[in-house]
Amino acid sequence: MSRESRVLAGVLLVTIPGVMMGGATLLAHLVERTPGYLDNPIRQDLWRAGHAHAGVFLVLSLVMLRYVDEAALGPFWKWVARLGAPVAAILIPAAFFLSVASPTVTRPSSLVYLAYPGALSLAVAVLTLGIGLIRTARTR
Repeated sequence: MSRESRVLAGVLLVTIPGVMMGGATLLAHLVERTPGYLDNPIRQDLWRAGHAHAGVFLVLSLVMLRYVDEAALGPFWKWVARLGAPVAAILIPAAFFLSVASPTVTRPSSLVYLAYPGALSLAVAVLTLGIGLIRTARTR
């Protein structure tokens, strides 16, 4: 694993406890029956989705880092593959959380549209890495 991938993996691993704390906070809201959380189904759904997506995308980021340095990609495209999933792990949950920040919302705000650039970032990274790995397989 390259130094760049190793450092990014370290940063990603350090962020995982933050996602875990957020999940624990959601659990506390459920156990303590916190008003403003339980009374708002859209907020519950989007907060739950935000934490789930953050965790899954962080794990996907770590898995992708194991393959990036083996892929037949130039330096720029390796960075695209390295950073796409972590960017998605920020933008998509941010879209979910920030769009229902107020306990009284009945619809997500326009901040929910942050999910689209996050999804695009993830798609570009996954496709880039996949193509790079296919190219590597063809040259061996």
